[in-house]
Amino acid sequence: MPVEQGNEQQELHISDPRINERIRVPEVRLVGPAGEQVGIVRIEDALRLAAEADLDLVEVAPQAKPPVCKLMDFGKYKYEAAVKAREARKNQTNTVLKEIRFRLKIDKHDYETKRGHALRFLGAGDKVKAMIQFRGREQQRPEMGIRLLQRFAEDVAEVGVIESTPRIDGRNMVMVIGPLKNKAEAKAEARRAAQRAEAKAQNEAKAQAESDRVDTDNATPLSNNLGEQLAEALKASESAAVEAPLEDVAADGAVVEEAPVAEASVKEAPVEEPKPAAKPAAAKPAATPKPAAKPAAAPKPSMPKPGAPKPGARKAN
Repeated sequence: MPVEQGNEQQELHISDPRINERIRVPEVRLVGPAGEQVGIVRIEDALRLAAEADLDLVEVAPQAKPPVCKLMDFGKYKYEAAVKAREARKNQTNTVLKEIRFRLKIDKHDYETKRGHALRFLGAGDKVKAMIQFRGREQQRPEMGIRLLQRFAEDVAEVGVIESTPRIDGRNMVMVIGPLKNKAEAKAEARRAAQRAEAKAQNEAKAQAESDRVDTDNATPLSNNLGEQLAEALKASESAAVEAPLEDVAADGAVVEEAPVAEASVKEAPVEEPKPAAKPAAAKPAATPKPAAKPAAAPKPSMPKPGAPKPGARKAN
């Protein structure tokens, strides 16, 4: 088993270039790490220079005389080669033949659905094979199938072109439509459209973030407003308290003499007002009609008095 594994390992490395001690030639044409030409040197000197530079001696042109070797990092070289191969496989395009089937008496809605599928396939760079299936006596009317396929080709002419004209294939009629753009161009265009959409979304998000930041910078917190209002109120009260004593000192007794006069005017005001006397006079006439209603209720007890003699008349009998 170890030998087999070793053989398999050797077979895997057959395609790799020879490096370091695997180079079995007396002298080589050496190329430096930056691409500079060193010249023809012995293999021992080339290996020594590679060891001093902590690089590998890789044979890049074995068919040349003498072989061309270059100082490089072989691990990095293999990684870059694998990345390039992966990118090449990614960009490699395989055209696929999509098939769309019709019936000779296809409905309008079904025809529009099939046409939409064909437009999508052709836009992606794939070929479309349009096929009409004949049944029964429909095989005797191939011209109807030709007209239907020609109409279909005209409807998808913006993204496709006819590659093979309609032909009879057994009980079917077939036509092939090819895309105007190959698959690589379609993929590149789709990628560019996606990048443009992503860039537009990022720009809109950035603009929105900047506008939000400006709004937050212009807006002052509520706590700061309340604090400023309280500070202004305190300053106003302190300034008023400072100005009041200054006025008292400047006016001396003038302010003191005016204060009792104001108090006297306030005390004399309720004595001179005649308004409270007018209110009870207006209330007395309003109360006089209430006792006048009582004599009207006096006739009610007079009604049972005439009925008093009835028991006496019963007794006389």
